[in-house]
Amino acid sequence: MVEALSYEAVARMIVARRRVEGAAAVLLPYRPDGVPDLDGFSRLVAHIAAQGLIPAVNMDTGYVDLLSPAERGQVLQEAARTLAGRPFIAGVYVGDDPGDLAGAYRRDADRIRELGGLPILFPCARLRAMAPGEQLDVYRRVAAGGGPLLAFELSPMFTPAGFLFSEELYRGIVELPEFVGMKHSSLSRRLEWQRLDVRNRVRKEFRIYTGNDLAIDMVIYGSDYLLGLAAFVPEAFALRDDLWEAGDVRFFELNDALQYLGQFAFRPPVPAYKHSAAQFLHLLGRITSDAPHPGALKRPDSDRLVLEEIARRLQGLMDVIRARPHEGEAGQGEDRKGGVRKPGGSAP
Repeated sequence: MVEALSYEAVARMIVARRRVEGAAAVLLPYRPDGVPDLDGFSRLVAHIAAQGLIPAVNMDTGYVDLLSPAERGQVLQEAARTLAGRPFIAGVYVGDDPGDLAGAYRRDADRIRELGGLPILFPCARLRAMAPGEQLDVYRRVAAGGGPLLAFELSPMFTPAGFLFSEELYRGIVELPEFVGMKHSSLSRRLEWQRLDVRNRVRKEFRIYTGNDLAIDMVIYGSDYLLGLAAFVPEAFALRDDLWEAGDVRFFELNDALQYLGQFAFRPPVPAYKHSAAQFLHLLGRITSDAPHPGALKRPDSDRLVLEEIARRLQGLMDVIRARPHEGEAGQGEDRKGGVRKPGGSAP
């Protein structure tokens, strides 16, 4: 077991004025008749990219485990068409199909790279059932087919096939050069701090994308992010990240407002956050329906009143921040929209 870090060790992790790499897991919106709204999906992808964040498709937020292979292929093609060469991340979801597991991961990863995306490997029940050494062998065999690749450590609270990595598996993945990073979705600060500590000692350029929608300030400790919450209001996340890079203390105020949205949307049952995303984006006028996937968990209609108030508060706060002079010492960071780095690049 990795030992818990001390208060002093955690405090030393804070990296002021760093440029955060942000990715948003794109919602796949649905029409009331239960059919995916690919036009709405394309608009969401384009909006996220326009804010300087990296769209991530065929993720948990996009109901990847509920889609057929053909539907996942449609989503991938639509994302590549919309982005036209701009960077994106895409989930590799193999389900529980029999046969060579590493080969199945490699085939889908190759297809994603052909279309210009960075593949992220979802867990599956077969992988979860293996011993840590066997799991690492699968990742090694996938890596032998070439990179770049991302791993995905996903808590079972999001999906039954999810599992948290053993220390052996995590360190083994970090040491594979084809894996340029991983998304960590345990919803545990302590475990993510431990992951960061190992990363900092073993391979500093390896990126940890936090998936902790209940602790989005993990970015101050050296995590980047790949969040479903970022897809609710990507412009607010982009502004928050710019404030951190500039050394502006208003980062904390905007982060708190976004975290309130996260605490509400990601309350139990956690997987119902996808319906919260649909409700929120519908309130903003970015999709034509707040219907979730027909097989997904739903939130009550009364949630819309709370989400509407949160949206008003966020917009008001962003307006004030943009209107007032800079507060705090400015860094020399490049404007986010002027040059977005490719996902998986070197960490600061």
